[in-house]
Amino acid sequence: MDRLKTMEIFIQVAQMLSFSRAAEVLQLPRSSVSNAIQSLEAHLQTRLLHRTTRKIQLTADGEMYYDWCRRLLADIEDTEQRLRVGSSSPRGRLRVSVPSRLASHLIAPQLQHFLQLYPELELEISSTDRPVDLIPEGIDCAIRVGNLHDENLVVRHLGILPQGTYASPAYIEQHGLPTSLDELEAHQSIHYLSPASGRLLELDFVVDEQMVRVKMSGRLAVNSVESYIACCCAGLGLIQIPKFDAAELIRQGKLTEVLPELAPEPMPIAAVYPDRRYVSRRVRVFIAWMQQLIQKGCC
Repeated sequence: MDRLKTMEIFIQVAQMLSFSRAAEVLQLPRSSVSNAIQSLEAHLQTRLLHRTTRKIQLTADGEMYYDWCRRLLADIEDTEQRLRVGSSSPRGRLRVSVPSRLASHLIAPQLQHFLQLYPELELEISSTDRPVDLIPEGIDCAIRVGNLHDENLVVRHLGILPQGTYASPAYIEQHGLPTSLDELEAHQSIHYLSPASGRLLELDFVVDEQMVRVKMSGRLAVNSVESYIACCCAGLGLIQIPKFDAAELIRQGKLTEVLPELAPEPMPIAAVYPDRRYVSRRVRVFIAWMQQLIQKGCC
């Protein structure tokens, strides 16, 4: 096995900290992955990985070699793409993580255009509401909504998602339409449990350019955006979601906006990735495309 291929295998094992998961991503037999690491360690005459029956960890030499391999392979990839005759298109597999509703309602309808722009790119989308750990899960780039505080990630701001407060026509018929924040005391909200922190997120409103947080009563809490919206459509309480999420449901008569003049602050949306210096061209073109999508008003 050639040296560069062995380095690619080592990088995948170092990121996944698992021979089996690395073999699955690389579509290789597990034995080939294990043999490649053993061959690499023999060539370098040093141990790169601590192996136990329960887990794998990088040694100090392994961490140093991992950083060097990433830099080298990123430089090789960029150089080859710049010099390749007749093609400036990025190629290879790109693995991204996207919140589930963004994946289905914003990205999926526009994906044909992206794949036509970059015919040599293979895209793998993981759609989930939880914040994934990029490196161990082998994710190149993630799209995240809300305020971010992870100092280990590079954050590229893409735009904002306007929000609104919504209820179903059935809920309004039974409980009435609130016309002020004071009237919310007589209403129910559906509580959303943050997948990141597990805490209940309260409803926010903007009054005279100031954010006001309202703690509403409610008997139901969910930790999935799909369930959050479905419960609202079923008449179980008020929710706050991005306007792009609500637009089609409003057209279908399933949701009605409540207190539009006191709409909550827009949520920031950003792309995150682990390493600023060696971000691949695959990641760069996806981030640029996402930014155009949001700025064109698809949200």
